[in-house]
Amino acid sequence: MKYRKLRDIEVSAVGLGCMGFSHGYGAIPTEDESIRLIHKSYDLGCTLFDTAEAYGPFVNEELVGKAVKPFRDKIILTTKFVPVFQEGQEIPEGKLSKKGVTNALNDSLKRLQTDYIDIYYEHRVPLDSRVEDVAEWMSEFIKEGKIRAWGQSQSTVEQIKKAHAVCPISAIQSEYSMMERKFERDVIPLCKELNIGFVAFSPMAGGFLSGKYNKNTEYKGDDVRRVITRFNPENVEKNQPLLDLLHTVADKKGITPAQISLAWMLHKNDFVVPIPGMRKDERVVENLGSADVVLTDEEFNNIETELNKITIYGNRTDEDIHKLGTVHAIETGK
Repeated sequence: MKYRKLRDIEVSAVGLGCMGFSHGYGAIPTEDESIRLIHKSYDLGCTLFDTAEAYGPFVNEELVGKAVKPFRDKIILTTKFVPVFQEGQEIPEGKLSKKGVTNALNDSLKRLQTDYIDIYYEHRVPLDSRVEDVAEWMSEFIKEGKIRAWGQSQSTVEQIKKAHAVCPISAIQSEYSMMERKFERDVIPLCKELNIGFVAFSPMAGGFLSGKYNKNTEYKGDDVRRVITRFNPENVEKNQPLLDLLHTVADKKGITPAQISLAWMLHKNDFVVPIPGMRKDERVVENLGSADVVLTDEEFNNIETELNKITIYGNRTDEDIHKLGTVHAIETGK
């Protein structure tokens, strides 16, 4: 495994997004199977494990805390609070208050069976909120030793700048993949300028970039792909040129489309860390193995050139995910 830094925190070049062990992508593994896969990821060199209070809600933190307990001091454990109440959190001051966030942090620490969190994120940042206040609270949590560092998710350039000026941000966690590149325009360059790590969630675009799904694939239950428009049958067909590109490059290198898509991201910026979900042994080996894939500058430039010619149809929005009714995200206005 290769490693890189989120500001000054060293992590494996590919981390594990743990949400899918509890919800969001259809049928979930048993607890024992989920723990086994988390342990397998660690054994293969993964040191970055990501969860959130909203996953479940709460149950994913409990699962992850139980799973990583044997090697807690050897990994980077990250979680997130949402700026709206989850069940049982209601207080007069509101969730996005010092008391509300402090309560959320203390509860996460209990569920994760740890006395500190390595990176604590604000999970979706409302456009009308005062990020300076949140940054000040995070500074206090750092001084208290409850967290080592903090970050934001799906935030804007303006929000990052304002918050970072109060308490330096270590990582921004937002969606990023070959299918969703909007943050390349401003947020990722800002992260490079300010020495902030960028953690890419959904780096496989919900699995689309693996090439294992087609227009006839059915998604059931709380699988968010039921409402993500890039998985509409007509868009799956329209996005075939991207899969053709991945297959062409992958075949030449003797690896998989998934590994090419992750290797592209890793080659592009050394402060970007993808956190794909991995719920099968072969996916764990495949995705973590992408850290060892080396693209030459020529190969990377060829991919970039062809990628820039391709129009992507459909996207992944919080508004659409709300329609599912079982997975609740926070609309930021982006």
